[in-house]
Amino acid sequence: MNQETWRLIGYILVMAGVTYAIRALPLTLFRKNITNVYIRSFLKYIPYAVLGAMTLPAIFFSTDSVISAIIGLAVAAVLAYREKSLLTVAAAACGAVFLAERLLPLVF
Repeated sequence: MNQETWRLIGYILVMAGVTYAIRALPLTLFRKNITNVYIRSFLKYIPYAVLGAMTLPAIFFSTDSVISAIIGLAVAAVLAYREKSLLTVAAAACGAVFLAERLLPLVF
């Protein structure tokens, strides 16, 4: 094998080690239950914050125009507020973006 192959294998091994360490260290360091109210409430909201931070930028850059993305986001927000199912919210938002991208060139 040439030098580039060994370098690629090294990169993969380092990333595998880092990924494993990120998951294994909290399990080995924190063996007792966390009783601090502030830390527990912080950890409770982390998944929602990360999901929002990953999803919101993707919403605005996944369509051809920001206007159609805002329309889709508005439709999704209204339907989610009315407690519709996830499938209904996703389908309606996709449909709204589809229609917006077809109709916006006619308006502007």
